[in-house]
Amino acid sequence: MSSKLVAIVPAAGVGARAQAARSGGAVLAPKTMPKQYRMLKGEPMLRRSVRALLADSRIAQVRVAVAQGDPWVAQALSGLPRTVWRACGGPTRAQTVLSALRDAALDAGDWVLVHDAARPGLPPSALERLIDTCLAHGAGGLLAQQVADTVKRARDADAGEAKAPQVVQASVPRDALWLAQTPQMFPAGLLLGALEAAGTALSQLTDEASALERAGYAPCLVPGSVRNFKVTWPEDFVLMEKWL
Repeated sequence: MSSKLVAIVPAAGVGARAQAARSGGAVLAPKTMPKQYRMLKGEPMLRRSVRALLADSRIAQVRVAVAQGDPWVAQALSGLPRTVWRACGGPTRAQTVLSALRDAALDAGDWVLVHDAARPGLPPSALERLIDTCLAHGAGGLLAQQVADTVKRARDADAGEAKAPQVVQASVPRDALWLAQTPQMFPAGLLLGALEAAGTALSQLTDEASALERAGYAPCLVPGSVRNFKVTWPEDFVLMEKWL
C-alpha cells in the first residue's frame, strides 16, 4: 500500500457534560481535569482510545491534538508507540481537526482516520472493518449503528405551563437513521479541502462526515459496535468500565 494511514484524535475539549454535576437536568461548572484524562480501569481514557487505534498495524501514526498548555497529555501518552501529540487544538472539534491536518502535512492521497478521545471501547474488528471497506472501495466512510429505538421529535409544552417538560411532536421513521460513531476515514486531501470549504460554518460541524456531505460527497456507512459508544455523561464511565 503506497499511501499512509494516519489517525487524528482531537482532544482539546474540556468535556463539560461528562465532568459536570447534574441537578434537575442543569449542568453545573465543570471540574478542572478534562474528561479524556479521567481514569478507566487504571488508565486515562485518552490512552485507551489511542491504544484502540494502535491495535491495527496499518495505522502508521496516531496524532493527538490538544489545547495549548495541556499539562496532562505527556504523562497520559507516555511510552505509546507510533504516537505523537501536538498542541494545535482549537475552540471546536472541527477547528481542532483542521489544525491537526495542517500540522500533519500529509500527502493528499494519504488516509486519515479521525477518532473521538471519548470512545475507548472501539473493538479491533470494527476498526478493521472500516479500514478494509474504505480501502476496497476507494471512498471515505464512518462507523455507525442503525437506530433500533423508536425516535420522537420533541416540542416545547404549551405556553403558561411553568417548568413543563417537552412533549412529543411526532414519531420519526427510523428505517434510514444511523447513529454516527468514529473513526471516520477519508483521504487527507479530500477532508482538508472539505473542512476549509466550510468557512464560517466550520464551528457548526460535529463530525468529519458532515464536512464531506456539505461538499457533495456521500460517505459509506460501515456497521460499528455498541461497545464503541461515546462517554458523554458521568454515568457513562461506569458503563464503559464494565465493557472494558
